[in-house]
Amino acid sequence: MKRPPNILFIMADQLAAGVLAAYGHKLVRTPNLDRLAARGTVFENAYCPNPICASSRFAMMSGQYSSRIGAFDNASEFPAAVPTFAHYLRSLGYATCLSGKMHFVGPDQLHGFEERVTTDIYPSDFGWTADWARQVEPYAPSQMSMRGVVESGLCVRSLQMDYDDDVANQSVQWLYDHARRPEGNPFLLVSSFTHPHNPFTISRKYWDLYADDDIDMPAVPFIPFEKRDPWSQRYYRLIRQDEHHVTDAHIRSARHAYYGMVSYVDDKVGMLLDTLEKIGALDNTVIIFTADHGEMLGERGMWYKFNPYEPSIKVPLIVSAPGAKAGHRVGANCGLVDLLPTLLDLATDGTPPELVDHCDGRSLTGWLHGQDASWSDEALIEFTSEGVYAPAFILRKGRYKYVHCDGDPGMLFDMQADPRELTNLCADPAHAATARLFEDEIVARFAPATVKAQVLASQRRRLFLHSALIRGTHTPWDYQVRKDASRQYVRSVATTSTTATKAKARFPYVPTVPPDTPRGS
Repeated sequence: MKRPPNILFIMADQLAAGVLAAYGHKLVRTPNLDRLAARGTVFENAYCPNPICASSRFAMMSGQYSSRIGAFDNASEFPAAVPTFAHYLRSLGYATCLSGKMHFVGPDQLHGFEERVTTDIYPSDFGWTADWARQVEPYAPSQMSMRGVVESGLCVRSLQMDYDDDVANQSVQWLYDHARRPEGNPFLLVSSFTHPHNPFTISRKYWDLYADDDIDMPAVPFIPFEKRDPWSQRYYRLIRQDEHHVTDAHIRSARHAYYGMVSYVDDKVGMLLDTLEKIGALDNTVIIFTADHGEMLGERGMWYKFNPYEPSIKVPLIVSAPGAKAGHRVGANCGLVDLLPTLLDLATDGTPPELVDHCDGRSLTGWLHGQDASWSDEALIEFTSEGVYAPAFILRKGRYKYVHCDGDPGMLFDMQADPRELTNLCADPAHAATARLFEDEIVARFAPATVKAQVLASQRRRLFLHSALIRGTHTPWDYQVRKDASRQYVRSVATTSTTATKAKARFPYVPTVPPDTPRGS
């Protein structure tokens, strides 16, 4: 019987697809991601389910739109009853491990993973709940601001480097540990980094990869507040963009640091690929690289995510699978919700198990081998967090993208003719029928009014629960990494000798030679 492939799932945080060489950037150095792209398929139009960390990740892991599972913002609980690709793969006999960030909110901090070798970097409680009742002054529970831009630059060390170095080291160690296990199960390892999320700081090793004068400035310059769409105006106030005077030097410094942070992530990718090679698993491992959402990086004068424009919602998606095409590129619209059925297809050689819950995703495996004539060329992006007061739905379909948010004028962009999204075609009589079709489809398929009622009810519950749970003795849900040191290394209670104990940890394993047996016998 053919052995199922291993799966290494590598995730970056807030990485815009457009800054990678695989997506056309001429400056940013990512030799390991270039190597991965040469081995596999680059999806040129892959979208996050939601341009915010937790909501995007929960939708990705469950294969369901974020509103369907109540993943409304960065403090929405990920219900333990929602199946994830970790549950499905574990049921198929995979050893499953999470190393790094997944921003699980709630008391279930595993969601199908058998092992977890790091804690998370963000809180797991309801403290970052959005509040649409607070509309007089913009409410940002995660307290985003422009400090990450104006204070950007060099550092010797950062909190994010502390975290991601540990994520990489624990991932590498887990790969070696798994390779030494006698069971021989295929593995799913999710290695999830927090770079290149703001603040934009990086050490000299990566900063010095780029000359300051070579850093490109935003392709779309600053758009004044009064000329922005209503969503962008609210976002301007949300991150208190008028608090600091952002100069060209600040912009160049932030982008310089961001490029260095991307190269730092690329080094971590290289560590993982090299480890796969050392344990003899490279050729039988599905390798996926993606990000939870993008980063505006100063385009239009905007930063971070939380908005409907391409740098915020388009993500890298590179898939290398045994037997699939190499150096392949796909232009079809797709999304991270498509990864659950894709992984199950790849794990079972096209005979996936029956799903026990709804799935909004579609398998990408046809594209990995060439074409998929049955593909419905669309991707849905939702947003129900800070900076809006009604659910936003962004539907990318064919060459067009439509943005719906109750109370705001609709926005329609022709992504082929206008990739920078500078002309809203809703004002053009020639495109009125197209805009109306998009609007009607969103209302019919996704029921914005119903979702709004669900969001408001969820916010009320969670805001109350958080205020109660922080009173008295607070019991955190944050994941605690537990390791039993008495079972590590050499201990006196071991049933084998010191030499034998050390020998078992050697990789590759060398069988014991019986006494007085000539070498080579």
